[in-house]
Amino acid sequence: MEAYMLTETEFAVLNELRKNPAESQRGLAQATDLSVGTINSTIKRFLQLGYVDGLAITEQGLTALEPYRVKNAIVMAAGMSTRFAPISYEKPKGLLEVRGELLIERVIRQLQEAGITDITVVVGYKMEQFLFLEDKMNVKIAINTHYDERNNHSTLKIVEDQLDNTYICCSDNYYTENVFEPYVYQAYYAAVWHDGPTDEWGIYTSARGRISKTGPGCADAWIMYGQAYYDREFSKKFVKILNEVYDRPETKSKLWEEIYADHIKELDMYIREYPSGIIYEFDSLDELRSFEPDFITNIDSSILDNICSTLNVEREALTNFSPIIEGLSNLSFCFEAAGRKYVYRHPGIATQGILNRCAEADAEKIAFELGLDKTFIHLDPDTGWKLSHYVDVTEHFDYHNPRHVKQSLDLIRQLHTSGKCIDNRFDIFAETAKIKERLLGGGQAGAQKRLDFPDFAELDSRAAKLYQYCQADGIKPVLCHNDFYDPNILVEGESMYLIDWEYSGMSDYACDVGVFIGCSDYTFEEALEVINLYFEREPSASELRHCIAYVSLASYYWFVWALYKEACNEPVGEYLYLWYRFAKEYGERALQLYEIGEN
Repeated sequence: MEAYMLTETEFAVLNELRKNPAESQRGLAQATDLSVGTINSTIKRFLQLGYVDGLAITEQGLTALEPYRVKNAIVMAAGMSTRFAPISYEKPKGLLEVRGELLIERVIRQLQEAGITDITVVVGYKMEQFLFLEDKMNVKIAINTHYDERNNHSTLKIVEDQLDNTYICCSDNYYTENVFEPYVYQAYYAAVWHDGPTDEWGIYTSARGRISKTGPGCADAWIMYGQAYYDREFSKKFVKILNEVYDRPETKSKLWEEIYADHIKELDMYIREYPSGIIYEFDSLDELRSFEPDFITNIDSSILDNICSTLNVEREALTNFSPIIEGLSNLSFCFEAAGRKYVYRHPGIATQGILNRCAEADAEKIAFELGLDKTFIHLDPDTGWKLSHYVDVTEHFDYHNPRHVKQSLDLIRQLHTSGKCIDNRFDIFAETAKIKERLLGGGQAGAQKRLDFPDFAELDSRAAKLYQYCQADGIKPVLCHNDFYDPNILVEGESMYLIDWEYSGMSDYACDVGVFIGCSDYTFEEALEVINLYFEREPSASELRHCIAYVSLASYYWFVWALYKEACNEPVGEYLYLWYRFAKEYGERALQLYEIGEN
């Protein structure tokens, strides 16, 4: 005989009797927010089924609730939470202490207090910092090795075999009340009301509360906020869909909520509304500080210490933290202190062992003295962190804006002719070889295969031959930026600044010219015009071929660098193809010019 499936009303009544035996039907009606008439008819039905004895639940009643028992919980703790800069650069957000308790420990404790003891914490970013939870909180640990290349759907893929009647929780939520229950009727997503516009995911429902539409951006609406709950049927369908779409390229960046939204007609999920003041997500340091004013004062953070000691301010003066997305090598964020805006750079993992931070510090000081970079405040040569003034960029550098191009070339020429020196030689061909060694060393999974493609040997041998020709030209090294491209050229009104000197060193002047062209979308004819602008005249045949060769050498360097970044799971996007194309095209042209010169 099939188990009797409870209606939502029957579940509410039976579950309430499980929690609190009622003294009267009127009291039960008040507890469940149902009418006395509904309670009366429901109790009659339960008496017939043997689920209650008077107003007390029986063993048969508990058995009827069993299909709705929560089996387990998944706590997602793999991501980096970049919006929570700068604290998340040093510590996973779930391990922050709020009101005397670690965020993740509070979530786990509340789950356990609700009777949910089968809990798996899925970790990724700084995973070692979470391992203590296994013994301390009696939870299981699962590792998501794809956390830095896929969105949170990959966490659910890791635990797909565990998805059943399952709570899906974030490690960094804070619940002022325990929202978890041992029995839940159906799949739901927690929601709070938001007045005004927001980028959060809005929820739109049918009359019965089934979610019919959801997506980012809404106004005056219920928004997804807090935990989700999968019932057994939802889990079964969602896992099937997840496996069907997982290997599609467009899935990589999707939240699990996006996959759900794409298949919302197939997946029954309901809204669970909560009043304000129960669920908190803390998307930024400023949000958390508004909840706990002393947080920024008490948190152990070398980044905040660096800022305060350099600017001579107290932590309380730091506000409006916001991550900066641009940049291929580092993590950066902006903030305000004492009425001024600043940028802090946190060095990226893939730059370790590649960059000479002492040389960068020396170059930054020279750039400041020459007026090339007025943003510079301080750089720590030991760790690579840097503090700068924020520039209110009025327009982005445009490779096809004549004023921008001339002004930037004037800056780089000023550097080359300054006579300034630093104790660092940046030989772009030798630096390329160092990165190739890292790839061939196989420090990252599949790194060696990054150089295993049909024309790599041709690219490499061409670069070696061009380098020999360029060396024979006998060019005296000058101080160069070596990362002279648009993100590092800031336009503020009529002023222009050249920032981020981490690749600077004594180099061939043509290295900067090569990088500038190699990062553009110039045609060959446009590139020739840029070379003319740099010299402020028509270059000689030897100067021209030398510069064209360096477009190829610089592009080849950055192409190999991009392969290394990809091996570190830090994709650089379309630049990789651009550098490959320019390394090949300009290399062929330069070789022809050198060989003509020899004949």
